[in-house]
Amino acid sequence: MRYITRSIWILSVISLLTDTASEMLYPIMPIYLKSIGFSIVLIGILEGVAEATAGLSKGYFGKKSDVSAKRVPFVQLGYALSAISKPMMAVFTFPIWIFFARTIDRIGKGVRTGARDALLSDEATSENKAKVFGFHRSMDTFGAVLGPSLALIYLYFYPENYKTLFLIAFIPGILAVIASYFLKEKKHDAEPEKRNVSFFSFLNYWKESSDEYRKLVVGLLVFTLFNSSDVFLLLKMKESGVSDQLLIIIYIFYNLIYALLAFPIGILADKLGLKRIFIFGLLVFSIVYFGMSFNRNYYVFFLLFFLYGVYASATEGISKAWITNISDKKDTATAIGTFSSFQSIFTMMASSLAGFIWYQFGAEITFITTGIVTVLVVFYFLTIVKVKN
Repeated sequence: MRYITRSIWILSVISLLTDTASEMLYPIMPIYLKSIGFSIVLIGILEGVAEATAGLSKGYFGKKSDVSAKRVPFVQLGYALSAISKPMMAVFTFPIWIFFARTIDRIGKGVRTGARDALLSDEATSENKAKVFGFHRSMDTFGAVLGPSLALIYLYFYPENYKTLFLIAFIPGILAVIASYFLKEKKHDAEPEKRNVSFFSFLNYWKESSDEYRKLVVGLLVFTLFNSSDVFLLLKMKESGVSDQLLIIIYIFYNLIYALLAFPIGILADKLGLKRIFIFGLLVFSIVYFGMSFNRNYYVFFLLFFLYGVYASATEGISKAWITNISDKKDTATAIGTFSSFQSIFTMMASSLAGFIWYQFGAEITFITTGIVTVLVVFYFLTIVKVKN
């Protein structure tokens, strides 16, 4: 554990607190939105627009971080924006206000992501990078266990009283902001550049990036296009008769598996290769989606969400470690931000597309389509992406 430095610990604790706040709300978000009049299609659009906003800002602020040779101010501002968005969701229930509050939250994620991941990358080497990102994902996801657990306890005593939960979520969010002030800026070899950064600067980086980087990102983006928000998994369980309490329990279970496995799978990836473990994760994901298409058994939902936790452990942190390993160190935040920008645009389309397919053809077709495309993406990585890791 010597490679888990002070900065990695602080960033991981910050992520744990922030995820506690966010995930306290995530399982009840679709239920809350439906209770104030949002349709399935509108929920899909909301999630898509929110993610696209985050993505576009990730590219811009990632580049700003590299150009300024600073990381910590972007991390602090990003977590602050996400914290203040929580109580905003409870103030008014007008659709425009909900869109505004959700967008503020996602902009905060956009501001911090590139700089935070660059900080993590700077603290690691190519030999232990999957371990470092896996450790961070584990801590982050323990927040996703703690948050829904607190929500479950609260809803047991105050069922359907969702608004107060948004106010409670403000507390760990503020603690995360306070923790961010313990971070210290690391000295960089590159000098700050005095030049303007275009909001769409990530498009220029795409043109300038290596063939290796583009092949990897293309595969990731095709997968993203059919990997809609987890909200749809929760809605599928809800339609199958799962109660609010059991839905949250299953979601907690998934995050617990993710949190427990992200670090050891990261260790395994450093030994066996990032590509092998990532492809394994995609295959597990396809099994989950094929299973979700027809299942209505509560016990099988637990099995599927166990596998979903395995998939997340084998892909999310590892994909970032993979990208940073093939990127120039001075462009780390830009490389992560560029990928994240495209990823969030594709996520917007994915969530909107999933909402449309669900509305027109039903949940089964939505999940089967995603499963089939994921298998095709696996073949792409096996045959096209020849990346040394």
